[in-house]
Amino acid sequence: MSTLATQLEQMENHRSVFEDAVRQLPLPTCAAFGSAAAPRPIRFAASGRVLGTRDSDTVARHFAQTVAASGNAVLHGAGAATPAGGRRVAALFSGGPAAGGHNVLCGLKKMLGAGNTLLGVQGGPKGLLAGKLFEITDAHAADILNTGGFDFLGTDRTKIKTPEQFEQVRKTCIDHALDAIVIIGGDDSNTNAALLAEFLYAGVKPDGSGVQVIGAPKTIDGDLQVPGLLPISFGFDTATRIYAELAGNILQDTRSSLKYWHFIKLMGRSASHVTLEVALQVKPAVSLISEEIAEKKLSLGALVDQIAQTVIARYRNEGLKHGVVLVPEGLIEFIPEMNALIAELNDVLAHEADAFAALAEAGRAEFIAQRLSAASAALFASLPPYIVAMLLAERDSHGNLQVSLIPTEQLLIDMTRSHLARIAPDVPFGSQHHFFGYEGRCGAPTLFDAAYTWNLGLTVGALILDGRSGYMASISGLSSGGEPLAIPLTGLLNVERRHGKDEYVIEKALVRTDAPAMRYFAARREAWAATDRFASPGPRQLWGPAAHQMPMTVALNDEADSLRFRIGE
Repeated sequence: MSTLATQLEQMENHRSVFEDAVRQLPLPTCAAFGSAAAPRPIRFAASGRVLGTRDSDTVARHFAQTVAASGNAVLHGAGAATPAGGRRVAALFSGGPAAGGHNVLCGLKKMLGAGNTLLGVQGGPKGLLAGKLFEITDAHAADILNTGGFDFLGTDRTKIKTPEQFEQVRKTCIDHALDAIVIIGGDDSNTNAALLAEFLYAGVKPDGSGVQVIGAPKTIDGDLQVPGLLPISFGFDTATRIYAELAGNILQDTRSSLKYWHFIKLMGRSASHVTLEVALQVKPAVSLISEEIAEKKLSLGALVDQIAQTVIARYRNEGLKHGVVLVPEGLIEFIPEMNALIAELNDVLAHEADAFAALAEAGRAEFIAQRLSAASAALFASLPPYIVAMLLAERDSHGNLQVSLIPTEQLLIDMTRSHLARIAPDVPFGSQHHFFGYEGRCGAPTLFDAAYTWNLGLTVGALILDGRSGYMASISGLSSGGEPLAIPLTGLLNVERRHGKDEYVIEKALVRTDAPAMRYFAARREAWAATDRFASPGPRQLWGPAAHQMPMTVALNDEADSLRFRIGE
């Protein structure tokens, strides 16, 4: 009989009781693929829906081969296909991690079967450039199934965009005799997939040759969506369920301690999907939705007043001295006056970079203020020093303000406290602040994300065996059995001015203020603000009554009749 110490040692190296159990979890599989144990390849055919953007004509000129091949038509499954063999396929992760990535690899491996070879790229796009590939075996797939993170392959944020980099990818394809590349990533990564698909197209096989490129939609921010075609990116459900558990715990604490307002910043730089989903799950007193604030052109002062009025009303009407405020990570860039200030700061910092760098830190704020418009200078002067310091901090590799480093939640607390002291000094206001970010990226995937990504992997594999290139895999109809789709990447591309030149981008999907999920939220938030109506959703379940729940925003926006996802049913 083993000792307890031996049992504990056996739980090392990703072998906890939980991790061993989830590896055995059966995965729902779309009917088009047959069974999970022996999924069958499928053919794809045009669905009748053709995609386009305002820049489709320009895109068609620069992506002539892939646009000619796809016609920008969405593809759907069209019956069983004869298995193909001899393909060598490389897969990589790109960008930040998200729960479910390992299952994309497992589904892809299963669909390719024994007659084809799946290679993993170590270290993301940078690893592709360096030719760091290894064969993924059945044993590897069994070990990573249903586990979180991107640690099996690793990832990075390299953008493949220079002629030299494209030629290096070509060399890797030749050196490893690749027939296809799979890029698992977000909007920027799938934009890169579109560029690579065009560059490597040649004849795409038989045998004009060339290399196929297929994308898979990943990002916990949920900002890679196509209404009616791509309901959500993978990793979103897991991250929001983790954040909702934590926020629910805090809401339970507020009701227990009865003395604090908790301001919780949630990950999501460019869109508020995460905040909206968590709000629907936990029903807090206040939830700020960046897109709505931008649409209504609310100033920072107006926003603070809204929060303060909720604090006052809850105290005077219900005697409540507590509550929770959800704050999107990228909020500060959506407040019109702050957005204008940031744009001016970016311009000044770019044009005065050398002079700014030469200054002592104490003189930098004054140097910048003198170069701002009167309105922006006044706003800049009103901000606390810790916000000014972050606004002047070094930009990221894309020239963007690093909003995750800006303590927006602390700024709102300080401004709310100051405002309350002026308009309602009798109202108590104790506060705490939090930022939930990395906590949600690498947890073991929910059953929804596990099933979704497994089927995405099967779809990617089927597209490769069907000879397709320049598509992003999707699963639609999540409440009605699940349908594998292929979305032409060129049908999503727009032209955007970046760093002084035009670049092709897949635009981030923002929260639509007229969408069903947002309308439901807007109809309920006053009741949540008036008194405690919160819910504590508890931990994510892989077994149990909440295991088959899909994201509430997805269910509402798809006008489903329940929260249950029904892949394979």
